Amino acid sequence: MTPPTAPTVRVRRAYDAPTPADGTRVLVDRLWPRGLSKGDAHFDAWPKSLTPSTELRRWYHGDEGTYDEFVRRYEAELAEPAAAEALAALGARVRDGEQLTLVTAAKDPAVSHTSVLKRLLES
Repeated sequence: MTPPTAPTVRVRRAYDAPTPADGTRVLVDRLWPRGLSKGDAHFDAWPKSLTPSTELRRWYHGDEGTYDEFVRRYEAELAEPAAAEALAALGARVRDGEQLTLVTAAKDPAVSHTSVLKRLLES
């Protein structure tokens, strides 16, 4: 018999239909996903303190900087007390075996803040 797999942190787009495998769905965008009704959202939490600041988001999407610089600045924001507390709370849920899905409206989550959050939550 195969042992159960350990819970993981997944990243999914907000526009994808939720699945039972998602576990706890956490919206990690500062802005509500465009065109998505609250009734169709199926989010369990929306910790805005974990989202990039408006200034950082505008800087990154304004094509002023690189992804590596965005990651550096975002990790600095995540070290602030409110963000660090929210990140630690989610990390504890993962360590306790809870399946967590980070949900974003980003077109390419691999080069967004969600990849940073996923890496930090899995470490």
